[in-house]
Amino acid sequence: MSDGKQEATLDDGWGPLSQLPGNPMIWLLIISEIAVFGAGFAGFVIAFLLDPETFIRSQDTLNRLAGAINTMVLVTSGLFAALAVKDESEGRTGRMRMWILLAILTGLVFLGVKYVEYAGESAAGHTIDTNTFFTLYYLLTGFHALHVILGIVILAIVAWKHSLDNLETGAAFWHMVDLIWVILFPVVYLLR
Repeated sequence: MSDGKQEATLDDGWGPLSQLPGNPMIWLLIISEIAVFGAGFAGFVIAFLLDPETFIRSQDTLNRLAGAINTMVLVTSGLFAALAVKDESEGRTGRMRMWILLAILTGLVFLGVKYVEYAGESAAGHTIDTNTFFTLYYLLTGFHALHVILGIVILAIVAWKHSLDNLETGAAFWHMVDLIWVILFPVVYLLR
């Protein structure tokens, strides 16, 4: 005899995705986004191997401290999202909203730090057209920043229309944004 969750798995056609937290559609999105970023990272590494001198010289102009701060900010934000899910599962809506608000605020801090970093590169004359490194730098970090903005919108929606399933779905997307940055930072800022 099977329980309701197992029967739903067989009936909904999602297979193993049904066992993951949140809506299975978010996992399809996450898998596709990881594939897109993975292709971007592969392109970055190949371009680096073809012209390491330009990449190292250009990379040395980046603000590694800002990148490291943003890593800590996003990881902390992911913790806040996880705590929101925990509190929702325990029926503490007020605390859940506090954690989501903190996740959103730290997401905004990330964007503020990224803006300052972009302004510094721009003031130094480093634009998307400077060289291959900066083209890929702006494309990868800019695409990631768009995901941070989308993640903030999703977190705001799931705080407003909260349910455990909605929060798990929003937190899954937010953790994907964290994961991408945790890979992006060493590849773009530190790879030698």
